[in-house]
Amino acid sequence: MSAVAHYVAGVLPWEAMVEMVQSLCESAQFKPGDQVKTLRGSTPGVILNVLPDGRVSWQPEGSQSELIALPESLLRI
Repeated sequence: MSAVAHYVAGVLPWEAMVEMVQSLCESAQFKPGDQVKTLRGSTPGVILNVLPDGRVSWQPEGSQSELIALPESLLRI
């Protein structure tokens, strides 16, 4: 698991690693309007739509862009 490897390598704090692992263990069932952030926590945003193939479209905070992501790459806030 990449989060654990990053923690072991010393580039990710313990708290961030635990949060990532816990979120990956949860079922990623997002719905439009859910508040999310990227795994590194650097970009918050909101879910716009859940696509038929399971990916989600989301909009970063303060942006007009619409991004497509796998649900596993986002954490619920």
